[in-house]
Amino acid sequence: MLVQLSIRDIVLIERLDLAFEAGLSVLTGETGAGKSILLDSLSLALGGRGDGSLVRHGEDKGQVTAVFDVRADHAARLLLRENSIDDDGDLIFRRMQSADGRTKAYVNDQPVSVQLMRQAGQMLVEIHGQHDDRALVDINAHRILLDAFGGLTDEAATVSQAYRAWRDAERVLKVHRAKVEAAAREADYLRASVEELEALAPRDGEEDELADRRGQMQKSERIAGDISEASEFLNGNSSPVPLIASLMRRLERKSHEAPGLLEETVQLLGTALDSLSNAQMEVETALRRTEFDPRELERVEERLFALRAAGRKYSVPVTQLPALAEKMVVDLADLDAGEERLGHLDKAVSETKLVFDRLARALSDKRQHTATALADAVMEELPALKLERARFMVEVGTDAEQPTADGIDTIEFHVQTNPGTRPGPIMKVASGGELSRFLLALKVALADRGSAPTLVFDEIDTGVGGAVADAIGQRLKKLSRRVQVLSVTHAPQVAARAETHLLISKGPAGDGDKIATRVATMQPEHRTEEIARMLAGASVTDEARAAAAKLLAGDH
Repeated sequence: MLVQLSIRDIVLIERLDLAFEAGLSVLTGETGAGKSILLDSLSLALGGRGDGSLVRHGEDKGQVTAVFDVRADHAARLLLRENSIDDDGDLIFRRMQSADGRTKAYVNDQPVSVQLMRQAGQMLVEIHGQHDDRALVDINAHRILLDAFGGLTDEAATVSQAYRAWRDAERVLKVHRAKVEAAAREADYLRASVEELEALAPRDGEEDELADRRGQMQKSERIAGDISEASEFLNGNSSPVPLIASLMRRLERKSHEAPGLLEETVQLLGTALDSLSNAQMEVETALRRTEFDPRELERVEERLFALRAAGRKYSVPVTQLPALAEKMVVDLADLDAGEERLGHLDKAVSETKLVFDRLARALSDKRQHTATALADAVMEELPALKLERARFMVEVGTDAEQPTADGIDTIEFHVQTNPGTRPGPIMKVASGGELSRFLLALKVALADRGSAPTLVFDEIDTGVGGAVADAIGQRLKKLSRRVQVLSVTHAPQVAARAETHLLISKGPAGDGDKIATRVATMQPEHRTEEIARMLAGASVTDEARAAAAKLLAGDH
């Protein structure tokens, strides 16, 4: 339930902190005192539409904080957990509204989108006026309320899951059928392509390997001539090795005739011969390494040409040819096995549809019975609300040929306000005052099923008085035994039945130059005067006070 509402600088409210209790709380006050400001503020904290005009004049921003105490398994907590929002302890909804129109939303001090705040807020509070915009206007809400009344919410979710499974199976079948049909149109091309690529047998990285090998052979071809010329010089007829060897031998023989004169020269010539011999071996090795088969270069170039030609033909880089070949093999296999798989998928569609049909039909049968029970429950509340001549009906239209995720039913609330008139949709037939009473009867019948833990009724007693107003008060009291009820009211019969009575007034602010809205929790001894005012108007009489005391005593 709502346990606290704090408002800062919103319209006429400068600073306001309200605590709420379980049961029935009423808000009363003179017209224009600011009751609508409180509801607008609460709506803002629940993700309602922001507006810079809500900020108190002269201030840059306003703020509203709403604190809720709800059970651990409440849907709002589950929604917040799904969105990674901490939900330990109370749920604290805070909305910042800037005068320039910008707005920020927080839940438990974590930034959230206004959409998430609104979604969670709708699970916590329902605000109803004479022309309620959810429980009665939205036909989809009629179905939700009916399912909640009959305890069919889980079955409806199962039907929704079965519907999605059926539609998903249909989508898979459609995609595969289109794929098989497209492949069949290109069957000849696909088979020829697979044969060509299988014959080509491209390998991953093959283009780079071939390009590197061709580059090496081309480089060898360019330097082979120079190496051959060096080999010819060192090993051919013009080689200096025999000449140096002959010279070294002559000097070696002469060295005995002149000791100490030629030994070093002979030694150096020997070293030179050794170096030349090593050079001869190395140049021969280099020459052998530059040797390649010209036919290999031709084969490499032909392979590169074939790979690149295939890449151009199939509009892919050569590196993607192996993957393309695999894909085409798979596509061809899909084509060959397509008809068989189509049969399996078609069977899956039939089976999932049968499951949906069975579940939807069972749910529809239960909805038919539940519709009668809900109509009877609402009808029981109507006489006391001075609608004893009216009828409330839950119309269940079933069309198995138009299934949706909600099943095969359309649910709509119809009423007949007077005998002899034509029944019709509740929003078209009922007047504003009647609509509010039908809504109240519906909420009492539903009790805490399909309802938020806090219900706010904004002047649903407008235009009624006496016994009708008293009956509305009784129903609000009855409803408050199951959920928290807040009612903005001008009816003393309603106000007298509340556990908590909040008086809204308007007067000068602290500096005397501005007007501010104030809210006070009335003590029992002061309630008589306020209810007497509601009975008598501006001039409160002793008779009005006596009547007020009688109302508060419960003798009405």
